[in-house]
Amino acid sequence: MVKVFFNNSCNICRSEINHYKKYSNDNLEWIDVTNNQEAQKLTSKSYKELLRRMHVIKDGKIIDGAESFLIIWKNIPKYNFLYKIFKIKPLFFLLNIFYEIAAYFLFIKNKHLLK
Repeated sequence: MVKVFFNNSCNICRSEINHYKKYSNDNLEWIDVTNNQEAQKLTSKSYKELLRRMHVIKDGKIIDGAESFLIIWKNIPKYNFLYKIFKIKPLFFLLNIFYEIAAYFLFIKNKHLLK
């Protein structure tokens, strides 16, 4: 089972994850990181780090950022085509840049959660 750690307090993040939940099966477990100390223990990440990027645990390994989307897409049949496209190195590089920019602005927008 893959554990997906996401910020449910972020409207955009919640909307996207809720969409994926509709098409996923039991091989993905969705975990809200908002004020979730258990998520911090499971990932060994700070609350700030969990809010800053999406994380997954797959086969005991913690993966974050754009690569976490690859794992999600690979595990949802409807989105497997995205995995096949973006696992290609040059396209993953572009996905990673886009993800980091979007994640940065979403983090700034939701930074109030750290208080």
